[in-house]
Amino acid sequence: MAYPGYFKKLVEALTRFPGIGQKSAQRIAFYLLGCSREDVVAIARAMVEARDRLGYCSACGSLAEAELCAYCSDTGRDSSLVCIVQEPRDVLVLERTGQYRGLYHVLHGALSPLDGIGPEELKLDRLVERIKEKGFSEVIIATNPNVEGDATAGYLARLLNPLAIRVTRIAFGLPVGGDIEYADDLTLSRALDGRREI
Repeated sequence: MAYPGYFKKLVEALTRFPGIGQKSAQRIAFYLLGCSREDVVAIARAMVEARDRLGYCSACGSLAEAELCAYCSDTGRDSSLVCIVQEPRDVLVLERTGQYRGLYHVLHGALSPLDGIGPEELKLDRLVERIKEKGFSEVIIATNPNVEGDATAGYLARLLNPLAIRVTRIAFGLPVGGDIEYADDLTLSRALDGRREI
């Protein structure tokens, strides 16, 4: 039996979200149909307001409701550190740890020649200008541990090393609570490379 047209249209719209396939979209659609009209309107309003009122920080590129994001406008943060991440969501992940209190710089992507993303698309000249202007003592590179992230980290290291500042990369390795026997070779290699004294 075919679903009604409006249901199909809703499912089709929901599949536009990343990571949402047909079955997940159907589950969400059924959930929404079970909600009150007020709840559905509130969800839709939140989506529209976020789309209309959120932008990117003029300094670091993170999500912001004003010209500067909450991190760049926080005078209590360590302004000698800057952490370079690929996407705005990476900022939220790092903030959840409660361990980092410096500033950020969001690239909005990673180097990927096959996808036509080079240094110009990531506005790396703006990053270099910001580092020179702010006089950071350390740049922490926190790109993803994949081919594009590694290529971006390597390029950034070569670009920033002449500036005579400390350039570091976050360590990658075994997850807390994981077993060594289940780790892949690359993860174990990175864990060994990133070892430190205790």
